[in-house]
Amino acid sequence: MPARKVIITCAVTGSIHTPSMSPHLPITAAQIAEAAIGAAEAGAAIVHLHARNPEDGRPDQSLEAFAPILRVIKQRSSCVINITTGGAATMTVEERLKPVATFKPEVASLNMGTMNFGLFPMLQRFREFRHDWERPYLEGSRDRIFKNTFSDIETILTTCAENGTRFEIECYDIGHLYTLAHFVDRGLVKPPLFIQSVFGILGGIGAHAEDVMMMKRTADRLFGDSYAWSVLGAGRNQMAIAAMSAAMGGNGGFAVDRPRQACGKQCAAGGEGAHPDRGAGP
Repeated sequence: MPARKVIITCAVTGSIHTPSMSPHLPITAAQIAEAAIGAAEAGAAIVHLHARNPEDGRPDQSLEAFAPILRVIKQRSSCVINITTGGAATMTVEERLKPVATFKPEVASLNMGTMNFGLFPMLQRFREFRHDWERPYLEGSRDRIFKNTFSDIETILTTCAENGTRFEIECYDIGHLYTLAHFVDRGLVKPPLFIQSVFGILGGIGAHAEDVMMMKRTADRLFGDSYAWSVLGAGRNQMAIAAMSAAMGGNGGFAVDRPRQACGKQCAAGGEGAHPDRGAGP
């Protein structure tokens, strides 16, 4: 029987980890572009892009931060570019949307709901920080939400409607699938859908096998054969979640901004694996 083609998505820097967690976290435009190209050369079909301030590594959704990353990747790779509309929870929807609205990528990520997004447990593992923004950024997630209301989601969808951009629909909980069904029913999202289920973020669905199966069963019931399914497991959950997805006919999303590998040594972005500790998603 011929091998089934699988879509691998790679997020090379995200907006969750901070520079003090790993010297290998891509920060500059050159580093992010190189990590994305390396991921594509290793087999990723899609690169999921965030940008950062090159001076201190904080998440940066400005056009100036994205432009040099996109230029280099497009010159050197034919991979599909996926620009985040999630940015960081500290940003407004207008800030988060601007790169996608301007650069009109083939794919953009879109979180299907407002949610708690707890990063503060990482303070138990990381005690020293090089930059003033890092500790408050993590600690502030105790009282901070990631905001994507129905109005925000509709704004993103309608803004990109004429650009030809397709969406990686990020679902961090079962309710997000029903929100997606609402927008499908209204005709604002059109099949075929590309659903990325994210497991293990503090504030979203857990990473138990029952959670994975429930997410898949619900998506099957709501969308039938009109969607492709991909998964992302936070931190140490990644490989187990990916294995379950493969067994269930799904695809895989991988975030390589993990601070360490399973063997305990620090790993370079673009290639060497994910830390088994409880961590964060894209």
